[in-house]
Amino acid sequence: MSLNRSCFLGNPGIAGSSSPFSQSQKRRSASLKVVALIPKARTGDRNGSVVMESTLQEVKDESSVVELKSTVHGGVQDVYGEDTATEDQFVTPWSVSVASGYTLIRDPHHNKGLAFTEKERDAHYLRGLLPPVVISQELQVKKMINCIRQYLVPLQKYIAMMDLQGRNEKLFYKLLIDHVEELLPVVYTPTVGEACQKYGSIFTHPHGLFISLKGKGKILEVLRNWPEKNIQVIVVTDGERILGLGDLGCHGMGIPVGKLALYTALGGVRPSACLPVTIDVGTNNQKLLDDEFYIGLSKKRATGQEYAELLQEFMTAVKQNYGEKILVQFEDFANHNAFDLLAKYGTTHLVFNDDIQGTASVVLGGLVAALKLVGGSLADHRFLFLGAGEAGTGIAELIALEVSKQTNIPVEETRKNIWLVDSKGLIVSSRKESLQHFKKPWAHEHEPVKELVDAVNAIKPTVLIGTSGAGRTFTKEVVESMASLNERPIILALSNPTSQSECTAEEAYTWTQGRAIYCSGSPFPPVEYEGKVYTPGQANNAYIFPGFGLGLIMSGTIRVHDDMLLAASEALASQVSQEDYDKGLIYPPFTNIRKISAHIAAKVAAKSYELGLATRLPEPKDLEKYAESCMYSPSYRSFR
Repeated sequence: MSLNRSCFLGNPGIAGSSSPFSQSQKRRSASLKVVALIPKARTGDRNGSVVMESTLQEVKDESSVVELKSTVHGGVQDVYGEDTATEDQFVTPWSVSVASGYTLIRDPHHNKGLAFTEKERDAHYLRGLLPPVVISQELQVKKMINCIRQYLVPLQKYIAMMDLQGRNEKLFYKLLIDHVEELLPVVYTPTVGEACQKYGSIFTHPHGLFISLKGKGKILEVLRNWPEKNIQVIVVTDGERILGLGDLGCHGMGIPVGKLALYTALGGVRPSACLPVTIDVGTNNQKLLDDEFYIGLSKKRATGQEYAELLQEFMTAVKQNYGEKILVQFEDFANHNAFDLLAKYGTTHLVFNDDIQGTASVVLGGLVAALKLVGGSLADHRFLFLGAGEAGTGIAELIALEVSKQTNIPVEETRKNIWLVDSKGLIVSSRKESLQHFKKPWAHEHEPVKELVDAVNAIKPTVLIGTSGAGRTFTKEVVESMASLNERPIILALSNPTSQSECTAEEAYTWTQGRAIYCSGSPFPPVEYEGKVYTPGQANNAYIFPGFGLGLIMSGTIRVHDDMLLAASEALASQVSQEDYDKGLIYPPFTNIRKISAHIAAKVAAKSYELGLATRLPEPKDLEKYAESCMYSPSYRSFR
């Protein structure tokens, strides 16, 4: 909860069952007061992130109070004083009043389940509300991962994880962090795609905020209904282009929820600082409109001025309610809105589109790392994309910017080595008049080519990248052509979920006789080919956006700049070890993701300070250590 208001408990008897104090404590003092719950930052410090350290002193007389010391700490707000307290200090589980009893074990922010100690059970009126055994959080993690492994259907695992998040937040994140490689595909792609498709059937209670056309004119009021007030990052979707699955309307909420779970688990952004939002303007998916379990507006999707006015009201309300430094991440908007929204609000808000910019940054990081395996520089390679939407054009532009930066050649020239194929074939200058505006920079001089395999043979790319959302479009003929042109063809089949991948890992390795450097958007298992085991990489946006967001937040950045994306890509590439290269990998393992995120955050923050876009001053001397110190810890704390 937010502690942005004064809260007096007065006589502990007034608080009733919500008081955390034992009867003996009540008898010792009839006038214990809790005051000054709004700490002030030190004079002259521009850091708006205030962290509370609370120490409870024994009450001697009526004038005694709970002394609250305020300190300023960068990064995500530590409202409860958990991260600044030492391990042997106690913290107070603040709710509207001090949480205790049945309320406490129903509060996911503070619930510890069977890990409540004997002393805590007495102090917080939990005796009898829990079985008598006391176990550690580590044993809880072991128990939960064993339970989740019992489910054979991935969607069942997803439901179990979401249920845990709604019951015991710290255990959810501890479990996800400790078993990130196993559970990442459960809480995010590919399983989240199926969860979104069936969201109406599996929906039990809200994990985010739903803003619909019904709330038009009242969006600021709707935002204020959210219980947490110190929001620092919002992930928002309108559900029109969910992964490669199309228009899922209000059911797209699974995407912001999943992304923000990764912001916390991988990037260390405090859960209470995260807000998932779905903007419901209807859906053009007739199957959903006919579904009695559909939870959104049963109307055709709003467009034009009605849509623009709702988004304008939302963006204005967000800044008014949360301030200039609130990060808004756009997710899974359709092409015709995604580029316009990024262009419109990029100059007035701190906005980031993960489909355009996040995907581009993670792919560029992989390509920079791949140079260690194939040699040369980015400028020496030729790129061919299947797919010219948000992801394809976003990746292409970031590659062009990086080559321009390395060679001092104008970006208009570096684009000429990058070719895109859309549903009508190779994008060439003769098609320029009919192209959407975001495709026009990629219309080069060449005769029209309809089929992908013919484009491969004509362009002779060293790198083939799929962002089409169309499964199995990298056919055997296409992949074999790449293998005939290159000793080590780089093949990135990036479309999500797994069913939409342009080719499987097994197909890529088999059709290239094990020579391909292959990555996918969703995970594939290792492949054995002629006695050798190949481990496919995954160009997962989760490598970039959690650390990228942390870097923006901890530096108080007010605008996103392309150079920050380049810095994130280079930081990611630097984390690939020789051991990883020996396995043919161009991305590091997710087991080290928190350290990777801290490294990326530090590089992004450094670039922000260099560009004069950071407001949190002075700049920390060691940004990487500072990033690590800002990260949320899901370990239980002891309660008074």
